[in-house]
Order: sequence, then C-alpha cells, then structure tokens
Amino acid sequence: MSVPELTALARGNDPHRARALLELIRRARTDDAATDALGELSRLPSLREDRMFHLVSLAWAAIIGLLAAATERSWATAHAAFADLDPNDRVALLSYLESTTDVTGGSGSRS
Repeated sequence: MSVPELTALARGNDPHRARALLELIRRARTDDAATDALGELSRLPSLREDRMFHLVSLAWAAIIGLLAAATERSWATAHAAFADLDPNDRVALLSYLESTTDVTGGSGSRS
C-alpha cells in the first residue's frame, strides 16, 4: 500500500488502523512522506483517544515510532507532535517512556 492509502486506513475506523500506523512507522526511517503522515496522524483526536493498551494511544505510538526512526526529520516531527499533545498527555507519555527505558537505553529492566 502507498503512504496515502496507509494514512487513509489509519484515519478511518477500520480494525486494521493500528497495523497501518505501524507500517508507516516502519517506513519513517527512509520515507519522508511516512514521517509527515505520522506527524499529522498523531494530532488526530481519534488517534489520541484510541488506546493500544493501558495509557498508550495510537498517537503515542506514532510519536515513539518517529523517535525510533532516528532521522533529523522524524525527530523534529516527533518533538512538534509531542508539543501539540495535551499537557496531561505529555506528562503521561514522558512517565511511560521513563518507566520503560533505563538510563543506558535498554528497555524494561532495572537492576
């Protein structure tokens, strides 16, 4: 599927919207259009409210995916998307990221 098709799928109410978002995340490292689409999608109220699990929304997944893509464009897009979150959501996302990452960058476990 093309980036516009994936974006449309992620915008809709389709049960595969999360998969479309994850595919855009996978492409963000090498595709500026996917990066831009993730930035736009992260601002949609429907993705901010749709939870993958616990507090983690599809919008958070988009922002985390942009950070993971690790390009200048994806980081700038992630920071802008983060800044557009509700202040309480920003705090919750930071808390989530801190709880899942130790200071050396590993995930989950703390010794």
